[in-house]
Amino acid sequence: MNKKDGTNLLDYVREKSEQDILACYHCKKCTVGCPVASFMDIYPNAINRMIQYDQREEILRSSTIWLCAGCETCGTRCPNDIDIAKVADVLKQLALQEGIRCGEKQIPVMHKVFVSGIQKRGRMHEVSLIRDMRMRSGGYFKDMGLAIKMFKMGKLNILPEKVKNIKEVKKLFRKVKRIR
Repeated sequence: MNKKDGTNLLDYVREKSEQDILACYHCKKCTVGCPVASFMDIYPNAINRMIQYDQREEILRSSTIWLCAGCETCGTRCPNDIDIAKVADVLKQLALQEGIRCGEKQIPVMHKVFVSGIQKRGRMHEVSLIRDMRMRSGGYFKDMGLAIKMFKMGKLNILPEKVKNIKEVKKLFRKVKRIR
């Protein structure tokens, strides 16, 4: 999506997220219920308004879309059933596609590593996530002390668990790639 093809941000997000952004009347229930709103630079309800006003650059550079935990509390609280977590996912993918960087440098890296891990193994393996994060961002032994404690407590598996039908997961990722 870009300005050259005539598609504005509102139309793009509505199509990809299947959410009716225009139904938002800014009651702020999404923001009040969001467990990470206090860490965001733009509140969830304001993201909807900014989409309506096509403030693309500011939204895609914000930390808000990356800090969204995807818990869907916003969508549950919304009287108009707008799932802002889905909207945030669309905005994250758009920022990645366009190479737009936000102030939270590690979060997009973690997003890529996380999605890649799901694609490869069908589920997240914490040790692989941390290893891949550290390989991309440095600080290789930063979490070693915590990892040892978690391992001793039985909270960390060294080897990833097997997914019964990894072929279905890979098929799903191929299908999503074709849709984009």
